[in-house]
This record gives sequence, C-alpha cells and structure tokens, in this order.
Amino acid sequence: MTSEPTTAPRLSRQKQLAAYRRATKVLPGGTDSNFRAWGEATIYVDRGRGGHVWDLDGNEFIDLRMGYGPAILGHADPRVDDAVDAAMRKGVSFSLTSEQEIRAVELICEMTFCDMARLTVSGTEATMHAMRVARAFAGRDKIVKFEGQYHGVHDYALISVLPTDVTQLGDRDNPVRLAWGRGIPKAVTETVIPAPYNDLDFLRRLFEREGDQIAAVIIEPVLGNAQGIMPRPGFLAGVRALTAEFGIVLIFDEVKTGFRFARGGAAEYFGVTPDLACYAKAMGNGYPAAAFGGRREVMELLPAHVSHGGTYAGNRVAAAAAQATLTILNETDALETIHRTGRTIQAGLEAVISRRGLAHVFTGHPSMFGIMFAEALPTDYRGWADTDHELYDAVAAEMLVRGAMPEPDSREPWFICEAHARGDDADRVVSIFEAALDAALEGRAHGEVPRHAHGAAASSAAG
Repeated sequence: MTSEPTTAPRLSRQKQLAAYRRATKVLPGGTDSNFRAWGEATIYVDRGRGGHVWDLDGNEFIDLRMGYGPAILGHADPRVDDAVDAAMRKGVSFSLTSEQEIRAVELICEMTFCDMARLTVSGTEATMHAMRVARAFAGRDKIVKFEGQYHGVHDYALISVLPTDVTQLGDRDNPVRLAWGRGIPKAVTETVIPAPYNDLDFLRRLFEREGDQIAAVIIEPVLGNAQGIMPRPGFLAGVRALTAEFGIVLIFDEVKTGFRFARGGAAEYFGVTPDLACYAKAMGNGYPAAAFGGRREVMELLPAHVSHGGTYAGNRVAAAAAQATLTILNETDALETIHRTGRTIQAGLEAVISRRGLAHVFTGHPSMFGIMFAEALPTDYRGWADTDHELYDAVAAEMLVRGAMPEPDSREPWFICEAHARGDDADRVVSIFEAALDAALEGRAHGEVPRHAHGAAASSAAG
C-alpha cells in the first residue's frame, strides 16, 4: 500500500508576490537578469549577512549561491564595506585614475601570472575586451569556445552556451554554432567556433583545419555552468601546448575560479599558464569589480593599438573593494577556511547519499562544487544531460523551503564563502540536504518527480 506524500514546509511569500506583480509592470520578467526570472517563484531579497540571506518576507536561508560566487568572504563583510565606505566619501567616479586602482592591479599581478592588467566592471566586459586584445595580437578573427561554457552576455559569448536539449548543439564531431536567443548577428556567430570540452583530439583536428584563422581559445578551466565539471588530467596542459604550437592566444576565463581555487586562481591550481585571463566575482566580494590581464607582450597593445575604456572602469568603489578583498585573500587563511568548509560539507553529503544507495559523483572544487546523480563523472556539457538532473532540481527546491538556498538549476554549482565556517552552517546544510533528498525521493515514488531515463537509479532501499 502506498503512503500519502508528506506535506512540505511552506514559506511566506505575500510580500514577494506583491513585489513580483509590481516589478513586472516595469521590469521585463520582473528582474534585471534573465537568470533571476522565475515567474511567481522569483525571490526578492531584503538583506544578507555572512553566509545567510533574507527575502522580503523575512525568510532566512543559508546562501549557497552567494550571488553566483562573488561574495567569497560573505555578505556585508565589514572589512571590505568599511574600506569602500571610506573611499567613496572622497568621491566615486572621476574618469581619472586613483591610487586604489593601481594597488588593486598590483595585487592582481602579485597573486596571478599577469604582468599587466586593466580593471573593468563585469565579467562580460572582461571577456569581451580579452577577446578583442587576442584578435589584435594574433591578427586573426575567430575564437574557439567550449560547449556549455558561459563567458557573459556580449554577442561573441552567447554561442553554444546552455541548451537544456543538448541535441541542439549538433553532432559532437561537427558542432553547430547555436546562438542563445535572438538578436545575435549571423556574421558574429561565424567568428565563434564551438568545441566539446575535454577533447584534445577534436581541438587538434580543428587547429590543423582552421588554425590560420583562429585568434584565440577562451576557456573556463572548469565547466562553471555544469556544476564545475573538471578537466581531465592533462587536458589544460594539452590545450596550452596546442595553442602555443599553432600561435593561438589562450584565454582563461577565471570569472568564477579566480581567487577562489587558489590565490592565483585556476592557473595556479592546475599549473597551467595562459596568455590572458579574465577575473571578476570573488575579486570584489560582491562589488562590481572585474579585470582582464596577462603577458606584458600581449597587454602592451593597449593603449596604442586596441580600444578599451569605460566611464566606470576602475571606479573608486570597485577599486577599493578589490584592494580590500584581494588583500584579505592574499594575507589571511580565508581561502584555506573556505576549502576546508567545502570538504566538510561534501563529506556530510557523501554519507547522506551513500546511505540511500544512490549513484552519485561530486564535481568541481570544494569552494565551488556540484552533486550529480550519475554512475560516472561527466566530462563535458553533453554529459550533464545523462545525469538525473530532475532529481537534483527537486532536491534544490526542497532545500529552499527548509532554509538553504542553492540555485534551482542542476547546472549551477554551490559556492562556499568564508563565513560559512561560522556556527553550525555546515552541519545545517547537510541536515537540510538530507531532509530535502528524502522528500524528493518520496515525491518520485508518488510520481511527482519525473524519472530520468539515463540518470542515476536508486536502490530499492531508497524508496
């Protein structure tokens, strides 16, 4: 006899529903980003502190999104906020260069492989400018990017990004240039060549065929929008060797991994040095700070030969935030604390899932990781489609109503901040996950959570 499903907890939503109805009159989708537009489930935030966030209705959550990664120290960190407050009282935007800008870039160069860098205000701008500099340096037009990788929302980045139906990407050996949304000129798409991640053989064939037209390869060292799928051993080193062989510029998009995997980002963590890199997110602890930089030989094309500018580039708020955040990451054990907390949470999740007999794998790095219900670890974005992401999405939804907030999409990793080490946050995340997993499995038993044809299967003991 089948038991009745357990009633799920309910969150107060009255103020947020009112905010949604108000917002949709003036904001398309009710938000300033497509990624936040969840219909009537859209979350409207009130405040954050440390590793926690509160919505307009007063519901409190352990935040596992952290703004998609920027708040690496925690929300409203007083060390950063006090530095910004002191700086901004001298004036914010002059379109002149401040000492904070110089020191922020000195820190980037001290912590990473970069000889030179320039500040901007978003990861989108950083990747856009890096691509332009790479084209100028190489004297070629085409850019190779990897399927499922997100490099911002400029036209050259929105090719073969995040289709739910991976068959839209075309044949694996001959991928199509899939534009993400309307309004991207076909002429732009023709300059971008998609490639499967973790496949050096494909890359060599491509370079042998079209290498004389390819200016650069831009790559997230890990698949940041597929729960942080890691490179196979030797893959990044192989990409570095191939780009060097064919005279192609290598750009690391470290918007997510920079100053998170290590002080020197993924380049340090994996021991592979690109020609250029893009940084944002963690470098400002939530303030709109970003940068692109690299080898002196490449960066010295600026200012004489390549256009770059921006009224808000290097503004005092962003520069002060970057200086304060990078100083903390460079001079304290904040990163070690983050990594240790991530490992603690992973160990707890591992025990929970294993007790229920579910096939699963962890992806990514302890500071930025995902859980996939699958028999084998996927190696590229297409492999995500073969995981039981329906179960994961149900777990994420159940976690939200119990007081923890991962992104409600199985492609986005969990982000750990320094403040998550305080109190019992790590233990609470594990216990909330356990209750959410049981609720999702119960929902599946009652036909409320669809079964994935190629995903992980639970043992009979899992319900």
